[in-house]
Amino acid sequence: MSETQYLVSTLAIGADHGGLAMKNALVSRLREAAVAVQDLGTDSPASVDYPDFAHAVCRAVVEGRADRGILVCGTGIGMSIAANRHHGIRCVLAHDVTTARLGREHNDGNVLALGGRLLGEELAWEIVATFLAIPFSGGRHSRRLAKLSPA
Repeated sequence: MSETQYLVSTLAIGADHGGLAMKNALVSRLREAAVAVQDLGTDSPASVDYPDFAHAVCRAVVEGRADRGILVCGTGIGMSIAANRHHGIRCVLAHDVTTARLGREHNDGNVLALGGRLLGEELAWEIVATFLAIPFSGGRHSRRLAKLSPA
């Protein structure tokens, strides 16, 4: 997907120690693809708490400092749970290209969670490239998303 047009100008990315290697590989690939990346850590393999990085990335998206976000931990599960606690965040946990595509088309996902210990680098890149290139399809999905907002 080297010539893909991405629908973002700025992307925030964060990881805990379990996702550090994957995050670093993705940051390199994103910069090669001319995506402006805000790397919000971690920068060390020392044990850290994943919610801290999920919150930092989600704040960047909610405050408009980033168009979308990517979170990486060992499985992606903890990051997705932490991210979805933020009003305005629709975090998609994806383990394949199909869930990334549907998470954008049907759910207008604005944050992607990945399992750094579960995915190979090439598959992770395909998932990220899909997530950044696919638009929200709207229509009946807009009505459903509206029901997720607080009354």
